[in-house]
Amino acid sequence: MNVWLAIIGMGILTYAIRLTPILLMERVKIRGTAQQALRFVPTAVLSAIIFPELLILDGNVDISLGNARLLAGLLAAIVAWRTKNVLWAVIAGMATLWILQWLATA
Repeated sequence: MNVWLAIIGMGILTYAIRLTPILLMERVKIRGTAQQALRFVPTAVLSAIIFPELLILDGNVDISLGNARLLAGLLAAIVAWRTKNVLWAVIAGMATLWILQWLATA
């Protein structure tokens, strides 16, 4: 029973921590430079998540043609840019990665 209470309690606490800034931001009006800077947050966060996965292989930066993740990521970026469709970009990137990994092991 204590485990379930801990799980439920931590779930409520996590929800409250994430909900508080959302509720507070309803009452605060952000203006000027701060609002312009906040527009770049999603791009910066997404880049911080994706680029290390594409560029770092076995602890070293690898920007060679032997880096299957980088090639698949570049193709996915091109597909996303041309089609403006996230689903097609994901499909193209994953298919390319799987094919390149398969070719590397064959």
